Amino acid sequence: MEPTAAPHPVLRTAVLFGVITGALCIAWVLFLHLTDNNPYGPKRTLSDFFPPIAAVASQVLLRRYYAGGPGLWKSIGVGLLTTLIGAGIAAAGMYTFARLTDARLIEQHLVEARHLLENAKALYLKQPNGAQQYAATLQGLARTPAAFAQDEFMKKIIFGLLLSIPGGVFLRK
Repeated sequence: MEPTAAPHPVLRTAVLFGVITGALCIAWVLFLHLTDNNPYGPKRTLSDFFPPIAAVASQVLLRRYYAGGPGLWKSIGVGLLTTLIGAGIAAAGMYTFARLTDARLIEQHLVEARHLLENAKALYLKQPNGAQQYAATLQGLARTPAAFAQDEFMKKIIFGLLLSIPGGVFLRK
């Protein structure tokens, strides 16, 4: 169970995959912006799948460093650390993007989001407590760079955790 080549393979693997994942998430937002898509809108959430894929990929790569498998804690740890690093970099990138770009982009996003919510209002009102859910969703729309960064971080963490723990269990040996 000793590492065969590189020192600290868990940390090195997590940093490698985390940085690449964070960079991909930032690149996705920039791509959306440059192609005249809403970088804050629903298409941005497609990058939420990058951290779980990276977590599992880092767990697969970590197995190559250990002859008998990395074990449960190292396998889960590399997935969690990959997710944390990737989510942190993606959130920092989103914050920086929102601070550096024109504030009218956020206002345009809020107009589009309110319009989408207004179109879905009838669906909300059919549900129990639908009016409260509608109001909470409308109130919960991100309006500041920090709110967008927090949203980015939380979504990446949640999706990353959903796959990194089971992935670590299955890829421990």
